[in-house]
Amino acid sequence: MHKIVNQVKLSFTCFLKNKSLIMSLSRRDILQRYQGSLFGLLWTLLTPLIMLAIYTFIFSVVFKAKWGGVDDKFQFSMLLFSGLIIFNCFSDIISRAPTLIINYASYVTKVIFPIEILPFVITISAIFNFILSFIIWLVFYITLIGLPSIYIVFVPLLMIPFILMCNGLAWILSSIGVYIRDVSQLVTLVVSALMFMTPIFYPITALPEQYQFYLHLSPITTVVELFRSLAIYGEMPSIKMLAVYTSSSIAIYCLGFMWFNKTSKGFSDVL
Repeated sequence: MHKIVNQVKLSFTCFLKNKSLIMSLSRRDILQRYQGSLFGLLWTLLTPLIMLAIYTFIFSVVFKAKWGGVDDKFQFSMLLFSGLIIFNCFSDIISRAPTLIINYASYVTKVIFPIEILPFVITISAIFNFILSFIIWLVFYITLIGLPSIYIVFVPLLMIPFILMCNGLAWILSSIGVYIRDVSQLVTLVVSALMFMTPIFYPITALPEQYQFYLHLSPITTVVELFRSLAIYGEMPSIKMLAVYTSSSIAIYCLGFMWFNKTSKGFSDVL
C-alpha cells in the first residue's frame, strides 16, 4: 500500500513540476491534429455528430435494434452516444500510445527531457475531445428528451479513475511500443474488438447472464454502465462497484508509471 501511495505522489509531483510544459505540448498536439484541414478544430464537434448520426441510423433503422424497453429513437441515440464518447476517449489514448515515444524520438535521444510526461499529453488531448463530445451529448439530451438526472453532476468524479486507468495503460503501451513495434497493429485490433465487447450498442442485459461476465473483461464496460446509471437512469451505483472500479484504476495507473520508469532507461539505445 505504501508503494502505491508513493508512486501516486511521484507521478503527481512529475505532473505539477512540468505542468506548463505538459499544457503547452497538449495545446500543440490538439492544434496539429487538425492543422491544414478546411474546418480545423471544428472537426472536434463534427466528428461525434457524424458518428452519432451514422450509428443511430445503422442500429435503429437498418438493424432495428431495441434497447430493453426503450422504443424512443432519441433516447436510443443518447444511450448509444453516451457509450460512444467514452469509448472514443479510451480509443484515442490507447491507439496513439504505442507510437508515442517513437514520434517524440528526438526528445529522448538529443535533449534532456522528462519523457514520462508524454502520456499526459495525449491523455489531455483526448479529455479535450471528450469534454466537447459530452457537451454535445448534454445539449442534444436536453433538447430532445429533457433534463438529465441530477446525478449527472457526479460524472466528472466518475471520469477521474477512468482517466487514471487510461494514462496508466498509455505508459505501459508507449514503453512496449519502443521495443516491439508490432504492438501498434495489435492494439488496433484489440481496440476494434473492444468496441463490440463493450455494451455501447446494446444493453449488457441483452446477453444471457452467464455470458455477461465476459463483457466486464473490457476495461471500459464498468465506466460506460456507471455513466448511464448516473446521467440517464438516475441511479447511484453500488459502493462496492465504485470501490473496485476506482482501486483497479489506481493500481493500473501506478503499475504503468512504475513500468515506464523502469523500461525507459533503454529507450535511447533502441531509438
